Amino acid sequence: MGLVALATAAMLSLSGNAMALTKRSFCVFDLIGANGDTFNIMRDYKTAAVAWGVDVELKPYTDEKIASEDLKAGQCDAAVLTGIRGRQFNRYTGSMDSIGAIPTYDAMRTVIAVIASNSPSVNKHLVAGPYEVGGIVPLGAAFLFLKDREIDTVEELAGKSIAVLEYDSAQAHMASRVGMSPVMSDITNFSTRFNNGSVDVCFAPVMGYSALELYKGMAPDGGLQDYVLGQLSAQIILKHEKFPEGFGEKSRAFMFGQFDRAMKLIDNASNEIAERWWIRISKEGKLRYDEMMREARIGLTEKGVYSKDMMSLLLKVRCKQEPSRAECVNPQE
Repeated sequence: MGLVALATAAMLSLSGNAMALTKRSFCVFDLIGANGDTFNIMRDYKTAAVAWGVDVELKPYTDEKIASEDLKAGQCDAAVLTGIRGRQFNRYTGSMDSIGAIPTYDAMRTVIAVIASNSPSVNKHLVAGPYEVGGIVPLGAAFLFLKDREIDTVEELAGKSIAVLEYDSAQAHMASRVGMSPVMSDITNFSTRFNNGSVDVCFAPVMGYSALELYKGMAPDGGLQDYVLGQLSAQIILKHEKFPEGFGEKSRAFMFGQFDRAMKLIDNASNEIAERWWIRISKEGKLRYDEMMREARIGLTEKGVYSKDMMSLLLKVRCKQEPSRAECVNPQE
C-alpha cells in the first residue's frame, strides 16, 4: 500500500473512532470555576475518557446547588460534586465525609482504593437508582476555624455560633450536641459569614485558608484546631444508563490515580498556614472529640443520614491503622 493510501486509511480510521464516541456532558462544581484544581483534573479526565468511548463536555459551575439540580433535571449526564452534596445521590460514598470518621490521609487513600477496587461487594453500593459513583478525589481534611484561639476543648465551644451547611443535617446535629448555635449557610457564603464576624466558628478544609481567605476571619486572635473533623471529597456522579458498559469502573480507577496529584495541592495549601494559627489540642481533648464524634455517627446512622455499610468499612480502616483506638475494643459502628 502506498503512502497516500496509508494516510487515507489512517484518516478514515480516526474519523470512524471520532464518530463512534458518545457525547456526554459533565456539570463540574469548582469554587474557582474553570481555573480551579478540580476542573483541571477533569480536563485530564476528558482526555482519558476518549479511550473509554466518550467525548466529555465539561461545564464549570461555581454554585454547587445549581450543578446538582441540573444533574437531576437532565441538563447534564454526570456531575462532579462534594461528597456532602452527593449524598442525596449515593448515601454510601456520601457518608465518607462523616464527622471524625477518616482521621488521616492514609486512611482516606485506603478508602478510595476500596471504592476503585472493582470488588462486587463494593460495586453493589456504588449504584443507587439511576446514579453511579464514578470516582473520588480528596479535597482535604476539615478543621474548626475559630475567632478565639483560647478555645481548645469541646466544652468551650458551647454558646458559640457556627456556620453549618443547610443541606448537611450532620453539621447542625453536631453543633447542637456541643451547645453551639448553628447558622444555616451554603458553600458560597459560609466563609463570608466567618470572615465578616457574623459567626464565631466555621468548619472548612485546609484549602479554605487561602482560597476563601479564612485568615481574615481568624485575625487577630483566632486559629484552627488541629483535630480532623472530617475528610472532604469531590465525587463523580454518573447517570449510568447514559454511559457505555464498564465506564464507571474505568472512571473510578482514573480518579484514584489522581490521589497523589490532589494530595500535592492539599499539602501546598497546608504549608501556607503559619504555625502560629494552629491551636494544639491535648491528647485527652482529642479522645473526648473521638468519643463525641463516634456517638454522633452512631446516632446519625440510626436516623438514616449515614450508610451503615460505609460506617462499618470506615471503622475497619481506622482499626487497621490504629488498633489501640478505644472503639476497636468495643466496636459499635
